Amino acid sequence: MLDCRNLVVTYESTPVLQNLSIYIDAGEIVALIGPSGSGKTTLLRCIAGLEVVDSGTIHLNGEEITTRSANLRRIGLVFQDNQLFPHLNVARNISYSLKIQGMKQKLIDEKVTEALELVGLTHLSQREVFKLSGGEAKRIAVARALVAQPKVLLLDEPLSGLDKELHARLLDDLGNLLRLRGTTAVHVTHDQHEANAIADRVLDIRNLMSF
Repeated sequence: MLDCRNLVVTYESTPVLQNLSIYIDAGEIVALIGPSGSGKTTLLRCIAGLEVVDSGTIHLNGEEITTRSANLRRIGLVFQDNQLFPHLNVARNISYSLKIQGMKQKLIDEKVTEALELVGLTHLSQREVFKLSGGEAKRIAVARALVAQPKVLLLDEPLSGLDKELHARLLDDLGNLLRLRGTTAVHVTHDQHEANAIADRVLDIRNLMSF
């Protein structure tokens, strides 16, 4: 499904990813752990097309996408800080990628409603994002990523900054949602318990590189 081979990324002559290889099956949820600065977010950005690799290849469903534009990869990314558009309400945040695709408004409305149902927030479709709670904002960020039906969903510490009870509830909901939809996902976290709870496989990024 997703096959990264011998990826190398350097910043100012300092290696961040060094001959990193990882293979993920369709429908598999993989948790990626490792200390801060070990390259977890960099790897997600490379897969999403937001970071250029110095060498190596990325294949998705057998097609090489190493140099393909981010908007053509059909890969969703949920950022640690959500990165919702502050000037758009919830529904317009979720529909943003669909409008760019030129989808008809009736179908957009249907898909936005479906995405909100998945995360249990249909009643917030018209709410301004600055009025959302921390947990609501994270759910909306996930809904926005899922609405375009990505082939792979990348999650960069999406549950950080939540209190213990809310973190546990959203972790359970997120895992159930990904499995319900059969979504292939890479979940980055520094929390071993979180990784074990959500993933089919837990990988330490340092073990994926050869030095």
